[in-house]
Amino acid sequence: MSTIKKIGILGGIFDPPHIGHLKLATHFAKLLHLDALLLIPSGEPWQKGFGITPAEIRLQLTEAAGIDLARAFLYLKISTQVGIDRIEVDRAGPSYAIDTVKALRERFGESASLIWLMGADSLHVLPSWNSWDKLSQYVNFAVATRPQHDLNEPTSPEVSQFLQEHQTKDAAALENQAAGLIYIDESVNVDLSSTALRNRLKSSSRSTVASEQIPTHTLEIITNLGLYQ
Repeated sequence: MSTIKKIGILGGIFDPPHIGHLKLATHFAKLLHLDALLLIPSGEPWQKGFGITPAEIRLQLTEAAGIDLARAFLYLKISTQVGIDRIEVDRAGPSYAIDTVKALRERFGESASLIWLMGADSLHVLPSWNSWDKLSQYVNFAVATRPQHDLNEPTSPEVSQFLQEHQTKDAAALENQAAGLIYIDESVNVDLSSTALRNRLKSSSRSTVASEQIPTHTLEIITNLGLYQ
């Protein structure tokens, strides 16, 4: 991937990966003409406490989701490469985004546009991330709207200031600048939560929920391993 210039980064706990993740990834891969998209499951998600599925299993689930994502790209004629990255699983200690973006910047070079993809809910809590104010030195941000997370409503002073300093209305600007910009996309609305999905998988409607909201290959592993019972 040494020649790649536009890399999307979709990090998360992926417990489990779901259709919402793939919808967000597909939208931005097409919109931003990404050369590659990295799905990065967290190793030790420091903000989530206990009860998280082991990292190696979540990595396996993410790899399976990557197969469905790559097939979707092929069908939609999106040329973006899909990669599953172990960087946070292999790194000891809490999984901080700042450590990840520093390592990716070193890997891809100073001129590549690194674009961190997220939902509006993550943007709202960005100031709680470790060294959050330094992230824009290494990456751009592309944010998808989500229900109950209206970015037009007053948010924290830190996020408001961040948007004032870094927001662009032009998605193409992210393709041409290595870091430091944030673009908010209101045309895609991702309304799935891994936490809510896990709870529904434990209910009587498990089979219906699973087939509608979980990628095919991921669901196969969940079924075989008996996860989320």
